[in-house]
Amino acid sequence: MAEDVMDQVDGGPIDIPIEPAKSREPFLNKYFKAVIKMKVSDLHLKADFPPAVRVKGVSGGRTKGALRTLTGGPLAEDQIMNGIMEILNEKQKKLFEEKGAIDFAHDVGPPGDADRFRVNAFLQRGKLSVAARRVTREIKRFDQLFLPPTLAKICEFREGVVLLAGVTGSGKSTTIASMLDWINEREAVHVVTIEDPIEYLFTDKKARINQREVGIDVLTFHDALKYLMREDPDIVLVGEMRDLETFSAAVHAAETGHLVFGTIHASSAAQTISRILDLFPESERRAMRQALEFNLKSVICQKLIRSCHPSTPVVPAIEIMISNPSIRKLIREERDNELVDVIRASYDDGMVDFTEYLRRLVETGYIDHATAYEAAPNPDELKMALKGIRSSGAGILG
Repeated sequence: MAEDVMDQVDGGPIDIPIEPAKSREPFLNKYFKAVIKMKVSDLHLKADFPPAVRVKGVSGGRTKGALRTLTGGPLAEDQIMNGIMEILNEKQKKLFEEKGAIDFAHDVGPPGDADRFRVNAFLQRGKLSVAARRVTREIKRFDQLFLPPTLAKICEFREGVVLLAGVTGSGKSTTIASMLDWINEREAVHVVTIEDPIEYLFTDKKARINQREVGIDVLTFHDALKYLMREDPDIVLVGEMRDLETFSAAVHAAETGHLVFGTIHASSAAQTISRILDLFPESERRAMRQALEFNLKSVICQKLIRSCHPSTPVVPAIEIMISNPSIRKLIREERDNELVDVIRASYDDGMVDFTEYLRRLVETGYIDHATAYEAAPNPDELKMALKGIRSSGAGILG
């Protein structure tokens, strides 16, 4: 079905039959089911417009995909409003009336095997719009996501902080989900996630995984973090390191013997260190740098790039830093801009910088030269790498 959708999207509306809602079933479920059937990521409803879905990898779209309308004509505002009110509970209805917007989860299907949607209903120009994202149970392996096997090595850490860095829509959550599921298949551990929103639903395998969604299962990130250590986790996912309190709690969890995964908005390992320190007042930055020296195990920076391979819409470009004595020394001595030199000198240990990863993507035929140069931090270095001339990281610790 996914290929059928891809064949149609460039020529206009997607002609997918919308199945009528079953008796006593919410009206909007037929649109949620269409999203499931098409294997697309998002549903958009806007008063007086036809429903639209987001399809990854189509022409005219960005890396996360383009919006394409469904056939069947526009929906009236009262249809959308009545449909939303039908699936809200009384507390949610009151909150929506007070704030003009609401986030909530909606399950479609039988209990235990339902597809979940993270739904945001909001008013714009006095009329109702809805954005709903499917929370998928399909978690892909590293090789299916074109991720390096080094990530398995990182998953084997017993404690410390592992950060996924990148802009919104760069695939950080997908990569973390793949890493947690790798652990899930191999270890009998307790994993607790704190997410806003939940983007992947895990099925327990060897691990026991509890997922807490901010706004639904717990009021705030801070409330979730407050109770975290009482929940006896081995591994923790903190969805986003967005403030001092969140990152301090993550470091405390790492210091007490837990492996902590988190995300941060940064474009490189060096910038990740800078972003973390910027969360803290000047008087606390030295102590936090020391905490990073001992507890930061890896930084994985990621961005998605449009692929030229016919079967692959996008591929990740990645920088991986793994803590070693040289990395710790540079962090301690505030020489963050030299971290990339250690990464370049440590390819044999599983580290990689963006330039080298882009070179590999070009040589394996997943991206073309023009795309690689556009994505490269330094196009001239990439040109040299493609000619077999490798930058040296020697002598950096003098």
